[in-house]
Amino acid sequence: MEKARIGLVGLGTMGAALAANIAEKGFTVAVWNRRPEVTRDFKANAGALAANIIACETLPDLVEAIRPPRPIILMIPAGDPVDEQSAALRPLLDAGDIIIDAGNANFHDTNRRMAEDHGGVRFLGMGVSGGEEGARHGPSIMGGGARADWDSVADVMQAIAAKAEDGTPCAAWMGEGGAGHFVKSVHNGIEYADMQMIAEVYGIMRDGMGWDAGRVGDTFTAWNGGVLRSFLIEIAGTVAHTADPETGQPILDVITDAAGQKGTGRWTAIEAQHLAAPIPVIEAAVMARNVSARRAERASGEARFGRAPQPVQMPPDDLEQALIAGKILCYAQGFAMIRAAGDAFGWTLDLPEIARVWRAGCIIRSDMLGDMAAALEQDGTRNLIFAPFFAGHLETALPALRRVVTGGIAAGHALPALSSGLAWFDLMRTARGTANMIQGLRDFFGWHGFDRLDGRDSHHGPWAVR
Repeated sequence: MEKARIGLVGLGTMGAALAANIAEKGFTVAVWNRRPEVTRDFKANAGALAANIIACETLPDLVEAIRPPRPIILMIPAGDPVDEQSAALRPLLDAGDIIIDAGNANFHDTNRRMAEDHGGVRFLGMGVSGGEEGARHGPSIMGGGARADWDSVADVMQAIAAKAEDGTPCAAWMGEGGAGHFVKSVHNGIEYADMQMIAEVYGIMRDGMGWDAGRVGDTFTAWNGGVLRSFLIEIAGTVAHTADPETGQPILDVITDAAGQKGTGRWTAIEAQHLAAPIPVIEAAVMARNVSARRAERASGEARFGRAPQPVQMPPDDLEQALIAGKILCYAQGFAMIRAAGDAFGWTLDLPEIARVWRAGCIIRSDMLGDMAAALEQDGTRNLIFAPFFAGHLETALPALRRVVTGGIAAGHALPALSSGLAWFDLMRTARGTANMIQGLRDFFGWHGFDRLDGRDSHHGPWAVR
């Protein structure tokens, strides 16, 4: 039998979908799962794709089935399982073979794995976005590591990746080290924020305006025909329109209001603090997920203080414009964080390319990303809110965001992401802020010193004799 172009370990939901995608694109793929029956069943159920699949019973069989130099994708849980699986593979591999971690790894782990000496066995970190559907039919792929290692598998990755409307594959090398996993982490942070802002607007519609799920769904579906056209807005309409097959009720009315998370959004928020890169919309979204899990405490809060959301009427156009503004502010923060990481870690991060890679396949794909790529191409050093295209959108949309935030908060609606975005914007457009008070306080209690507007060489106040 012809040897495989690439190998894959882990035939869970994502791994099986990605392996089928590889086979469908005409590449022979060797697969292995720790449970041999899963491997056998995968090939047996692959239909016509089975001709491009080599099902391997053991790890030595897997290695033997792949044409050197051997690239092997790991589609397994992040953390210790990646280290353990890599340790099991390395003694079987030759110098120049590549282990590709395609899970949601913490980029610090990826940096560590690349820095370790593994006898010439290479390591790539690869962010993959799009869920099961994307893995099967075209994900967005963010590669990180040595450029030569990425180039050696780029033909496969670009073949299986989603294609933008102009036909460009949404798969590219992000930069050195853990850059691919870092960019994927920021992607996921933006994903958290996008969904949180959608949920906040949904809450105003449901609790403030008294709309039923059908009307909510109609509104999101209509918005998907405009500036907000994106995967998340599209499926927000679909979810709102869906009936629960068990009860016949709108499915939103039977889903528990506690959001899960796998950690990538939290990692993004933590890393932003290390980089001194403000991403308040993402941080607010992470906080809101954590609060959502505290259902018993929230019930106690309502019992003690009364129910918070009160009726409020808002023009649907204001809600749409608020989401447009919130989205721009969130993405501007995300790209600024990526830029800060490139400076801090010495990575070659191509911001326009990142925006292009996100145009299709991934969860945050949207029409707006094409415009973001163009703006970043014009000037990758400025914040996106200052790009003429997006500054114009903000000038139009911000009054509505301000009305939604102030009106919603006055009526007791929790709008952490939308309000955080607005507060950040107001800070960003204030030339003379209030941090002079903070510096005065710091100098008073800690003799930390301050700079003066007049440039004089006097950096402490007359608080006390030192």
